[in-house]
Amino acid sequence: MLSQIGERTKEFWQEIPTHFENVRLGVFVVMPNNIHGIIMINNIGVQNFEPPQNRFQHIIPKSLGSIIRTYKSALTSWCKNNGFASFRWQRNYYEHIIRNEEELNRIREYIQNNPLKWELDRENPESRNFNLEHDLYWKEVYEQNGRQFVSCLYRGR
Repeated sequence: MLSQIGERTKEFWQEIPTHFENVRLGVFVVMPNNIHGIIMINNIGVQNFEPPQNRFQHIIPKSLGSIIRTYKSALTSWCKNNGFASFRWQRNYYEHIIRNEEELNRIREYIQNNPLKWELDRENPESRNFNLEHDLYWKEVYEQNGRQFVSCLYRGR
């Protein structure tokens, strides 16, 4: 069951393609403390697109950064206008370029099964079972990127 913020999180996520015509959404799941989803950016003009790594990356129109920034801003505004003034985003987000069908299928499965793993999540206040050994792929991601992979998008319930 989603909270009010969770419902808006889902609604605003599903609206992303109406604001970015070159975007399609893949599977996604809203969790109590984060959202996982696949965003497909079409017609970017470069076959093997690598996101630019420079200090102006955050202002590139139609980039993943601009999509996420717009999404976070819209949800933050809704929260502030609807009695959730303490709502805060985690800084940044985790991104990963999916390079082949096998990887796409593995990530889809991870997203779809993520709710089943909530009892193992270190952010679950009722969990005493968290152990990265349960998911070696995400253990590797975590070790390479620190806590950024958690991509917490909201903290409220």
